Amino acid sequence: MTPQNLMLLPLSTPKLSIGCPILDHCLGGGIPCNSITELVGESGSGKTQLCLQLTVRAQLPPSHGGLGGSSVYIFTEFSFPFRRLQQLGNLYHASYPNLIRLEPLEDIYVHGVHDAQELIHVLGDIEAFIAIDHTRLPVKLIVIDSIAALFRSQYQTTPADLKRRSEMFFNISGTLKGLANKYGLAVVVTNQVVDFIGPHHGVNGVRLGNLESLDTSGRRVSPALGLAWAHCINSRVFLARHEQSIEVDIRNAPSTSICSQTHRTFHLVFAPHLAYASAEFVIKKEGIVGVSQ
Repeated sequence: MTPQNLMLLPLSTPKLSIGCPILDHCLGGGIPCNSITELVGESGSGKTQLCLQLTVRAQLPPSHGGLGGSSVYIFTEFSFPFRRLQQLGNLYHASYPNLIRLEPLEDIYVHGVHDAQELIHVLGDIEAFIAIDHTRLPVKLIVIDSIAALFRSQYQTTPADLKRRSEMFFNISGTLKGLANKYGLAVVVTNQVVDFIGPHHGVNGVRLGNLESLDTSGRRVSPALGLAWAHCINSRVFLARHEQSIEVDIRNAPSTSICSQTHRTFHLVFAPHLAYASAEFVIKKEGIVGVSQ
């Protein structure tokens, strides 16, 4: 078996479908288990919407693209969007009445954390929680939304603090990967972006996965937390948004009006065995849906 042949082998790990064939195709079938998938994008790009959608879809059996399991959702900023999750849960129950229970939120366990050290303790509690195995459905998905918020002000830019921050990155990612491999979980983390000023050939000469640069809302950006964190994840998806001006005809109006609409794009920046892929998507009442081009 040569390295070249190994790269040609399809991944046999279970995958969690997003629920859209277009976006699932970009990921080679969906969010993979036994690894960490990062969703990175600016505020309003759809990261949390996608995470909420995945927590409900995880409850579906594998025959319908789910994992037949419950989810642990760790949020680190703002208040948790229970109302939106309830809306998605009701919609999915209506679509799959025999596969998703009437109260799908009972299979989603939510916990708030405020700093990186607290996250480490919570992950230890989660392992004990999974090992007890007292849930109706086994835990099959862990979401952290967002990882960047935990490091926003806790560490300075001194060499000593940067070293401690990198050690914390590897501690968190190592714990998450250990849980993913031990229990066959899918792990999804969200990350934020920062403005990027520099040459077009990547960050410090290093390409951003399969893309030379990331662009959103007319800005060049890069994922927060830098290259040290990039080495801690297995796959990265970039969600971009752009405001577009369009002409709209208004009945009984003497002329057309200029309105803006949000254009969003799903980019697979890097993933094992997968080439770059992208697709347009929209956020609807029933969740995130890809758009055929």
